[in-house]
Amino acid sequence: MTEPAACGGWCACRRTTCFLETLGRGRYIAINHTCEAVSKRTFENALIVRTDRIGDVVLTLPMIPVLRESLPGIRISMLLRSYTAALVEGTPGLDHVVPYDRSGKPKEFLALLSELQAQKFDLVIVSHPTLRIALLTALAGIPVRVGSGYRWYSFLFNRKVFEHRKTAEKHEAAYNISLLQAIDIRSDSIPRIELSLPSSANDAAAVEVRRLGLSEIDRFVVLHPGSGGSARDWNPRNFGVLAAALVGEGLKVVVTGSTEERRLVEAVVEASGGKAMQSVGMMPLKVLAAFIGRAHLFVSNSTGPLHIAAAVGTPVIAFYPPIRECSPRRWGPLTDDQVVFTAVSSLCPRCNGGPCQGNDCMEQISVEDVLGAAHTLLTPKERSY
Repeated sequence: MTEPAACGGWCACRRTTCFLETLGRGRYIAINHTCEAVSKRTFENALIVRTDRIGDVVLTLPMIPVLRESLPGIRISMLLRSYTAALVEGTPGLDHVVPYDRSGKPKEFLALLSELQAQKFDLVIVSHPTLRIALLTALAGIPVRVGSGYRWYSFLFNRKVFEHRKTAEKHEAAYNISLLQAIDIRSDSIPRIELSLPSSANDAAAVEVRRLGLSEIDRFVVLHPGSGGSARDWNPRNFGVLAAALVGEGLKVVVTGSTEERRLVEAVVEASGGKAMQSVGMMPLKVLAAFIGRAHLFVSNSTGPLHIAAAVGTPVIAFYPPIRECSPRRWGPLTDDQVVFTAVSSLCPRCNGGPCQGNDCMEQISVEDVLGAAHTLLTPKERSY
């Protein structure tokens, strides 16, 4: 609805007030429009917004096939930070990516507003709401704006979904898909996540494999000891002991991390007695995904690369703290080839059954148990390098 005469301040169904605000140049937006006609309209140009971190973005991707199945001819774009955009560009069903930032800094408000207006979106689904995003999408005149109903600025969304994600009653991907109910689209399942990995990414991953001294017949495990502060972490000493044990069984072990995690990675390699290899900040995300796809097992805390591993089909072992908002029920890897360990608050001498106080609880997860899980998941696989 872009003209005031369409409802004259009232919805056609006469059930609720339609608050209209002038944007200039004769354009109007509906700030709180709930007319039945909105939910039944056919959309042509949709924008999905997810401007946070790697794992969050990966778990938003199942929205794309659900949306496209219901609206086959729709154009789908995503508003993303540049470093996550590099991972999801080319994803099947995704037509376009709008970068949220420039050189790591959010674009100026008016510049991004102008960009969104030029795209002429008729639907936006905000999976990660912020006041800035809510204002941008409203002022851009996008007629149907789907978002949480639980923020003080939720009046800027005109199709609201009332779910508290912090209760962790379902998976993050399911929460994202639930947003589509606001436009009468429902799905009883979570579609498989697909990442597009071009030949250039696979070639670059092969170069990193060779740089590490791995041969085409080597079976290797990737350990990723960091989480970027998104979870509680298993002790780097434990990662190192696990690495040494796996090397002792004839496997190769590569420890990965971002440039900021260099010291952590080095601590794991040192704890392994120098038996593990390291790859720190060497690979763009698509190359990292291709590299992880060559591994026979991926072991990590709850973090973005874990969800990359699940998406590319590598078996995973994951560690979770006794925090409801961080539980595997909400953030678990979307794969059948997984073993998940979750610490128990009541067994932690520091937490003593109360709120989680730090990484101490993660000591409940023993190297022996993780090694046993690795034996379960590590089966010989034919790999084509």
